[in-house]
Amino acid sequence: MDPWDRSYPRLLCPQSNLDRYAYLKRSTDQLTRPAYFFALDLHQCVDLLPRLIGSVVEAMRFLGPHNCVLSIVEGRSRDGTFELLDALRPSMRRLGISYHFASSSIDPTAEGTDRIASLAELRNLALRDLVLRPEHYDPNTTVIFSNDVALCTEDLLELIHQRTLQGADQTCAMDWTYVGDNPTFYDVWIARGMTGDSFFEIPASGSWDRAWDLFWNDQKAKARWASWKPFQVFACWNGVTAFTAKPFMEGAIAFRARKEGECFQGEPSLFAKDLWLRGHGKIAVVPSVNVGYSDDATARIKALKGYTSSHVARESDGAPIDWATLPPEKVKCMPNYEQQSFVPWDEGLAS
Repeated sequence: MDPWDRSYPRLLCPQSNLDRYAYLKRSTDQLTRPAYFFALDLHQCVDLLPRLIGSVVEAMRFLGPHNCVLSIVEGRSRDGTFELLDALRPSMRRLGISYHFASSSIDPTAEGTDRIASLAELRNLALRDLVLRPEHYDPNTTVIFSNDVALCTEDLLELIHQRTLQGADQTCAMDWTYVGDNPTFYDVWIARGMTGDSFFEIPASGSWDRAWDLFWNDQKAKARWASWKPFQVFACWNGVTAFTAKPFMEGAIAFRARKEGECFQGEPSLFAKDLWLRGHGKIAVVPSVNVGYSDDATARIKALKGYTSSHVARESDGAPIDWATLPPEKVKCMPNYEQQSFVPWDEGLAS
């Protein structure tokens, strides 16, 4: 769990100056209940764990172990992922970190299974303690939910910082994949800008040839993305995200599949839709945080775009977001590439 241990191959992260994030810590005399809930759903990713878990644990140690909870749901791994995560229990106890670890047989890829409903159930399992025992958590708790990505401690802290600084309900990284020599933004099926459109244009043929042209029809977002400044979106997840726990603790929201009359879409898209419905529409992408789905992919994208600390070192004014209070009137529905249309943002939701 030592992020600087070189005995295992992993993404190399800078030893950043973390003074920027010191205000996020609370002293033990201020602390009554945890305020940071780290959640992960993991499957078959043992090679990624040294960096991912190392960075998460380092972030929790920085924020204060008693100020944090770690909840991991593992599923169906055959590569040692379960065994490694299970073996962390004694170390977590020694660090004073509350660690909830469970394994699930839910298989989103099984024949005849509703994939989105299964993924939503797995996400809800990771938040189980927060939902069932809200009185044990600070009312302003932040959930930090990560997919199986390689990232640095500073990436996690920057997402929390921007959520606090901007007064955001949710902040997201930018996640990338390499389908060739050049990186491609990955979470295009989920993410939607304030135009209601996808981050790049995908024609009915399914071609990603225009993936390089991000925010082609949203000049405000494009300008802020190009200058590494956070910008508002309708929906995002993008590999790792920090969001308010309040609607979960109040029982107002849970991850879910679509309702009758709703466009077929992923559970993170529906989560954003439910946030907007309940007045939590301050959702932003933090373009200084860039991640990939392997140590090598993240190393490549950070070599190209820079580490988070390299961007925040040049920041002068905090880059405040001018928040829109209303969502886009219509949002792109894309159940598949051949079927794309714009539908009311609140389609299928009872008034």
